[in-house]
Amino acid sequence: MNDTERNERIALLRDKFGREPSPPVTAEKRKTLTPDHVEHEQKLRFRGLESGHRACQGCGEALAARLVVESAGPDVMIANATGCLEVFTTPWPESAWRVPWIHSLFENAPAVASGMEAAMKAKGRNTKVLAFGGDGGTYDIGFQALSGMLERYHNILYVCFDNEAYMNTGIQRSSSTPHAAATTTSPAGRERMGKRHLKKDLLSIIAAHHIPYAASASVAFPADLQRKVRYAMGIDGPTFLVVHSPCPLGWQHASAMTIEVARRAVECGLFPVVELERGSVTNIMPIRKVRPVRDYLELQGRFKHLFDADDPRAKIESDHLQALADYNVSVFGLSGAVADPADTAGVTTVRRGGLAGESATGGT
Repeated sequence: MNDTERNERIALLRDKFGREPSPPVTAEKRKTLTPDHVEHEQKLRFRGLESGHRACQGCGEALAARLVVESAGPDVMIANATGCLEVFTTPWPESAWRVPWIHSLFENAPAVASGMEAAMKAKGRNTKVLAFGGDGGTYDIGFQALSGMLERYHNILYVCFDNEAYMNTGIQRSSSTPHAAATTTSPAGRERMGKRHLKKDLLSIIAAHHIPYAASASVAFPADLQRKVRYAMGIDGPTFLVVHSPCPLGWQHASAMTIEVARRAVECGLFPVVELERGSVTNIMPIRKVRPVRDYLELQGRFKHLFDADDPRAKIESDHLQALADYNVSVFGLSGAVADPADTAGVTTVRRGGLAGESATGGT
């Protein structure tokens, strides 16, 4: 597919499915936002996940969960699997949640959510049920319950906060952990270069259930994430969202670099941001300038062994990851040929200080 064909395909998908990007807050608009106006807007905004929880500094999952719940609104109920999100938001007897919330086991959040949805239906209530899980409770332990929930066609939005390992229990590898990443159960050393297996393509497996809507998103692009939540909330039937959520502790990057790490994962192609309906791709986030994978790997200690110039295996594994990213870029047609208001440099991105605005790379 050449650049012209790719751009025509993107335009066709947007025209057909109405996937227009949220308008960015321009520099001119931001100048008009007085402190009083910003404070007023903050008071009006619904916050389903309150501050004061016990997440690690720079936690991508905490940001992702807050964005999801703010976008979903107050008329929701949440079933939350065991994991980081459950632990740092509800240390007994405290809770950071401002909506009905229930803690389920690691493996059965989708089953608990199914019961909640059935109860609301029996009561004639339109309250939307959400189910939350990490990659351990979604890709691995809870996958059977998730598949059943989707097959039974429950009206539930399931959100997976993907930090690519079992962070809550000691940074063990999961089936979401990328190839060659070092964890406590896939250490890098003489015997192997980190995890030997590929990251599970969960989104394709979910899409194979032919549910109304499934998508991927990243904490680096909050407007895109929030638009997808709002779209999924309006669908009667099972929907699924996987949100790439960097973990400074497990990924071994600086707390202040969470958003930059997340952005580079998308810009190199290792984490494609796409939308699917009934199993077919209906929209993508184009990459204005595709980065080499090493730009993403170099910020993380879990990949530091891939930069050992004296170990010939390092280049082999690094090239392997680059090939995986190149495949994603090719198969989804992610490389944008021209500037696009919905590409990685044009879509509204998160900025320091909590405001959303133009991308630091110059998009508007």
